[in-house]
Amino acid sequence: MTATDGATYAPTAIPQPVVGPGEFTFAACHLDHGHIFGMSEGLIGAGAQVKWVYDPDPAKVAQYVERFPDVKVASSEEEIFADDSVALVAGAAVTSERADLGIRVMEAGKDYFTDKAPLTTLDQLDRAKATVAKTGKKFAVYYSERIHVETAVYAGQLIEQGAIGRVVQVIGLGPHRLRAETRPEWFFIKDKYGGILCDIGSHNIEQILYYTGAADARIVNASIANYANPEHPQLDDFGDCSLVCDNGATGYFRVDWFTPDGLQGWGDGRTFILGTEGYIEQRKYFNVGTDEGPGHVFLANGEGEWHINVHGRVGYPYFGELILDCINRTESAMTQAHAFKAAELSVRAEMGARVLT
Repeated sequence: MTATDGATYAPTAIPQPVVGPGEFTFAACHLDHGHIFGMSEGLIGAGAQVKWVYDPDPAKVAQYVERFPDVKVASSEEEIFADDSVALVAGAAVTSERADLGIRVMEAGKDYFTDKAPLTTLDQLDRAKATVAKTGKKFAVYYSERIHVETAVYAGQLIEQGAIGRVVQVIGLGPHRLRAETRPEWFFIKDKYGGILCDIGSHNIEQILYYTGAADARIVNASIANYANPEHPQLDDFGDCSLVCDNGATGYFRVDWFTPDGLQGWGDGRTFILGTEGYIEQRKYFNVGTDEGPGHVFLANGEGEWHINVHGRVGYPYFGELILDCINRTESAMTQAHAFKAAELSVRAEMGARVLT
């Protein structure tokens, strides 16, 4: 797992335990995307214990066991569901199958933590919402480009402290490295992965809602294209989208699969946040052209300008907050409404996108 491969990239754990050994137990179930490692590392860093792993593919299970050798291998989902000590099930299934997995998990009486995008259709969204309402269980989403990136966490803290005033616009740039030869077959099937605006675009829509403090937004313009991958005709290798939030703020993001091979990381992810009294830029994974590593925040406001390296200094409080939310039935980490709204807008953006090629 290296920083050059976004599919398997998992940030180094920064231990911030909120529970003692054995006080919160989870299982990993369906390992179709490498984000399951980052999800698991985040929970373990917050004090959780992984007890079970299950996937129909023994090779995926073996890889997980190599990373987390104390885990037990389950013979089925049902074996996990039958264990009353398991409070939460983390899953990184094929994108179009994530909602149905979550419904099974919640109906089994457990909270659910899924990789993004959490779903690919509005019908899946409606059924997931109905199951949350019926069971009272959580359908949490790993929007990793905010909750598992220290610059993103720190930017939120700066905004909360009033460092740039009222946020009026968020611009997100989310390039990724394709490495098509390493991708599974489902990755190139639109009905399976949901399209680029639904998939990696969900990261950016979630950040736009979060940083602007909006509860909803309207898709103003969305575009998708396949510029350079004719051998995979259902792949969107480019997408962009503009939104207007319910509080008047605006957002724009661009996502693509065009990270060049010579770049030091899997994508030069950046976020620009404009406020009425200043602005913030995040250079999340590296500062291009340097060997300075990840974690760069640039802040300018009425008091001055700063370049702050936050790598290893901020941590990832989402995971501890999620554990405590599951225990206390609160919503400190992320509200259910917010998680679902980001998913809904991602699906709507893809559904309404203009095809450029």
